[in-house]
Amino acid sequence: MRTGTYPPGRFTGTNILINAACPGLVATDFTGFQAPRTPQQGAATAIRLATLPDGGPTGSFFEDDGIIPW
Repeated sequence: MRTGTYPPGRFTGTNILINAACPGLVATDFTGFQAPRTPQQGAATAIRLATLPDGGPTGSFFEDDGIIPW
C-alpha cells in the first residue's frame, strides 16, 4: 500500500476524486483462500470508485454498502 499527503486544495478545479475502499475478507494467497469473498467481489467497490462520474463523492471511505463514517 502506498500512502501520501497533498496540501489542501491540491486537486481543486480538477475532476480527480480521492476515496478509500475496504474490499472485505477476500479468498487470496494472503488468507490461505479461507475467506468468504471472491477476488471479484472484493474488487467490486474499487471498480465502482474508479468509474465514478465527474462530481462524484470524494474524501470518503467505502465498502459494499456505501460510505463508512470515518
